[in-house]
Amino acid sequence: YRLRQAIDSTKDQSYVLWGLSQDSLKRTIFPLGNYEKPAIRKMAADAGYSELANKSESYEICFIPENDYRAFLKHKVPGLEEKVDGGDFVRTDGTIIGKHRGYPFYTIGQRKGLEIALGEPMFVLNINPETNTVVLGTKDELERQTMWIRDYNLVKYAKLPENFSALTKIRYKDAGAMATLIEEDGKIKVVFHKPVTGVAPGQSAVFYEGDDLVGGGFIDRKVEFLPSAASIKKNESSKV
Repeated sequence: YRLRQAIDSTKDQSYVLWGLSQDSLKRTIFPLGNYEKPAIRKMAADAGYSELANKSESYEICFIPENDYRAFLKHKVPGLEEKVDGGDFVRTDGTIIGKHRGYPFYTIGQRKGLEIALGEPMFVLNINPETNTVVLGTKDELERQTMWIRDYNLVKYAKLPENFSALTKIRYKDAGAMATLIEEDGKIKVVFHKPVTGVAPGQSAVFYEGDDLVGGGFIDRKVEFLPSAASIKKNESSKV
C-alpha cells in the first residue's frame, strides 16, 4: 500500500503520517484526499452543517493557547524556569558568550528574543539539554549538508534502492530539497544536494518520490556544522 500526498497541498497531512505501517494502511481510508478544503466546506453547508462549514481553522499547534509554547511548558512543568535559568550561550568552538533563560525556551533557527548583542544577527544553531547550553552562530552557519535519521519507517519500499534520491522535508510547511538517502548502521544518512537551513534534532524528516511518501523518521541529535562563509574566506586569504 502506498500513501500519497493530498490534492490540496495546503492541507496535505502526509508529513505527519510517515510512521504508518503496511498493516495500518491496509485498514485505513482517506476519503478527503481528492478534495480541496473549499469543496468540503460546501459539502458540509449543503448538508445543513453551516456552523461547522464556517468554523475557523487552526494553523499552529492546536492545543497551545496563543501559540505560546513557552507559557505552556511553564504551566505543565512547575518550577521549570528556576531549574533551567542561567545556562550558557556558546559559539561552535565552545566559547561562552552569555547567559540564557533555559534551553527549553529556544528553537533551532531562532533569531528574535535571544536578548544578547554581539554586533551581528545571531541564530540558534544547536541545543544541548544535558549541559543546558545553546549554540549561537551566524545565518550561514545554520546551513547543513548532512543529517542522520533515527527510528525511521519505510512505506513505499522494504529497503531503499541503491543511489536513491528523494525530496526531503524537514518541517511541515517545508518545500523540500533533494537529497541522497543511504541506510547505514540502523539509521538513514541524508546528504542534501545543496545545503539547507533549519535542521532541528527531534523534528521529523519525510521523504517523497513524486507524490508518493517513501518514509520518514526523526532527525538525530548528531550535528555536523558546515564551515561558515566567513571562515572559508579567511582560510582562502591565508592560503594566498
